[in-house]
Amino acid sequence: MDRRDFIIAGGATLAAPAGARARTQSTGWTQLPTEPYRGKQDDIAFVDRRHGWYGNGQGKLFRTEDGGDSWTQVLDRPGTFARALGFVDAQLGFLGNIGPDYFPGVTDATPLYRTRDGGLSWEPVAIEGPAVKGVCAIDVHRQPFINAGVLDHRVTLRAGGRVGTPAFLATSRDLGETWTSEDMSAHTAMILDVLFVSDQVGSICGATDGDVSRSRARILRTADAGRTWATVHEGTRPWELTWKASFPTPEIGYVTVQSYNPDAAASARYVAKTTDGGLTWTEIPLIDDARVRAFGIGFVDPDHGYVGAVPGGFETRDGGRTWTAAGFGPAVNKVRVVRDETGTSVFAIGAQVHRLDL
Repeated sequence: MDRRDFIIAGGATLAAPAGARARTQSTGWTQLPTEPYRGKQDDIAFVDRRHGWYGNGQGKLFRTEDGGDSWTQVLDRPGTFARALGFVDAQLGFLGNIGPDYFPGVTDATPLYRTRDGGLSWEPVAIEGPAVKGVCAIDVHRQPFINAGVLDHRVTLRAGGRVGTPAFLATSRDLGETWTSEDMSAHTAMILDVLFVSDQVGSICGATDGDVSRSRARILRTADAGRTWATVHEGTRPWELTWKASFPTPEIGYVTVQSYNPDAAASARYVAKTTDGGLTWTEIPLIDDARVRAFGIGFVDPDHGYVGAVPGGFETRDGGRTWTAAGFGPAVNKVRVVRDETGTSVFAIGAQVHRLDL
């Protein structure tokens, strides 16, 4: 899938896609001072607007305590590909490794790691059940409940993968102390993202086939906390898969649809949208440009959101009816909307890391 497509020579910023209106630095995005990386970096996670982490395919992980204005390297593990991150709080976090036999140079066969000290040290996580080969997405879902008269949260952790097969989903309901895995190959050939909007309802971004030339985009949904899954959307075009999801509300959600079709005439690009909690999906046009491949997606509210892509990303302020060029860099794989009592920030990671303070 994406292993051949995102080397960006010299770290240069690529031109905005044709058909997208040029935007200026007045968009408010700030490029953060991160270590140069030749390619697409995959995930960034924050527990509030100041405390966050990002990783890359060289097995490096960096931590910030000032909203990304400065970073400290806390992990250097060659052979590990830091594909996904999920943090419960400033101390407890999880790192998903894509695993071997996909990207060149990835030799680490441990799919999931845990930190209990904010990323300073990491230990392998034992997963019971079918072997998980690699992780592409980690979902941290907090469900509010009343605990002895005090508002508390039940935390469910899920780690899914991977691109290029196989498809497995690991789940923990005890803050990551124990994990069990499920073979999801009967439902999808790949798992690219996992996102739950309640303790019962969640979605998986997937694909119909491990051979991308035969694959069509697929979205799965559960309404019983993952005990059963149903296909709620399947594309009609080959060479496609879904990638990342964003639900600004439990009812309204968006999913990026990737195309690898080598036919330049197959140039239409789409985003899938739901307005009924993922029961039904409609593909809405993103752009008509064969150069574009979509990756990350994040919405601040039901109308205002961003899509990362090569050669450049997109912004909408009307729920996807129209799109303009975004103010962050190329190959953005993850868009995180982070809210705390001080305000809202949006972080976008790709060839670089950018922040937008709202």
